[in-house]
Parts: sequence; C-alpha cells; structure tokens
Amino acid sequence: MRIDINGHQMEITPPLRDYVQDKFARVARHFDHPLDARVTLSVDKLERKAEATLSTPGKTLHAESVAPDMYAAIDLLADKLDRLVLKQKEKMTDHHRGASPTRSDSFG
Repeated sequence: MRIDINGHQMEITPPLRDYVQDKFARVARHFDHPLDARVTLSVDKLERKAEATLSTPGKTLHAESVAPDMYAAIDLLADKLDRLVLKQKEKMTDHHRGASPTRSDSFG
C-alpha cells in the first residue's frame, strides 16, 4: 500500500508517520493488489482531524475523524476505513456463485 501523508498547519514527525503506516497496514491486508491512500492530518484550535482517501478498484473511499488527540483521530480513521473497505469488498464478491439456477423452495 502506498500512503501519501500530508500535514495541514502541522509537521508530520517520523513517529506519527510510522503510526499511520502501522494502522493502515490493517486496512491493506483486505486486498491482494496495491492500494493508494492519501492521508491529511490537520490541527484546528483544539481539534485534531485525520482524513483519508483510499483508491480501490472501481471506487474511491473517503473517511474523516476528529478527536482531541492526533493518535486517537488516526485510530478512529483506521477503524472507519476498515469498515468501509470490508463493506466495499463484500459488495464486490459474488454471493450467488454456489447457488443453483433454480430455487429449491416453492411458494405454492
């Protein structure tokens, strides 16, 4: 997974960069092919905001989170993206692959 991390009105420190990459490794394990992610971390007065755009095949996923601590905002963002990726992956899989063409139950 290629992760592009940007800071808006803040500097991205190496520990912060490593933390984002560790959290996004969990999201990347759901897909076999490489993904691109753009992460923006910003500070607005007392709020820390983390937002990410993830490019998956066929769809672009976006999530954002706000917390008083940047690490908590990154945790919330990773959880949201994980749920979005699982939902997208579920939509992409064919659920009727093993089903027979005729239905076995009758309504008469």
